[in-house]
Amino acid sequence: MTPRQRFFACLHASPPALFEAALWIGAEHDAEVDPAQLLVNFQDLQQRVSYGLPMLPVSELAQPLLRRMNDLGFAQDDFAPLRPQAALLNKVLECRRGQPLVLGLIALELARGLEIPLVGVNFPGHFLLRVPGADHLLDPCGGRRLYPNDCRELLHRQYGPNMKLGADHLMTAEPRHMLQRLSRNLRQLHLAHDDYISALIDAERVLELGNASAADYLARASLYQRLDCPNAERFDLEHALLLSDDPIQRLRLTERLGHLPPNSIVH
Repeated sequence: MTPRQRFFACLHASPPALFEAALWIGAEHDAEVDPAQLLVNFQDLQQRVSYGLPMLPVSELAQPLLRRMNDLGFAQDDFAPLRPQAALLNKVLECRRGQPLVLGLIALELARGLEIPLVGVNFPGHFLLRVPGADHLLDPCGGRRLYPNDCRELLHRQYGPNMKLGADHLMTAEPRHMLQRLSRNLRQLHLAHDDYISALIDAERVLELGNASAADYLARASLYQRLDCPNAERFDLEHALLLSDDPIQRLRLTERLGHLPPNSIVH
């Protein structure tokens, strides 16, 4: 099986093997990545985290777990510009610096192994965590508690004061949605570093995960444009046109399609 096939096998398992699936994303970008060995190594990290946790009911251990991770060096990557390694789970396990989403994936796997209740929340711009039933969220980058006003402030810092906090921002994230978000992050980071082939690998995974948006097809179309693949670019632009509800965007897409050479078919 290819790394992509193994990725989807993990996702389709019952329950989904979210952490291992994210490791197979790393294997897609680096043939030397060995997810099986990384899973073995992870047990050592889980033991180190466990030894440092206080004697509390498991329902109260999520925040101490995140603080313990921080004590062990796990923190948000503040390198600028942000590098793809900040969104590759295997790299974050090695360097202990990463995006909130990847730190969250590590926390979720530790919590699963230690039977600590914890779920992911696909909050816009900054992935968060929550103990089911709690009245607050947790920042995977250190464990800070965030109440509704804190979430509103975080949202405004990311998107401006006109962005309204909605119930959909606080919903529990499904494994597929977390992995799709991770793939989008990697697509953008690889693109920002002019690694178009790696970005294309991530862009394809985003689409294969389903429910892709017009923006997802546009992102891959732009990569095909950079790689001089007009037929593939046309395919994605046409799909973006079908999905778009924005009349201005639809007009621009139609114009862009008109400038592409006719679709060539080889017999």
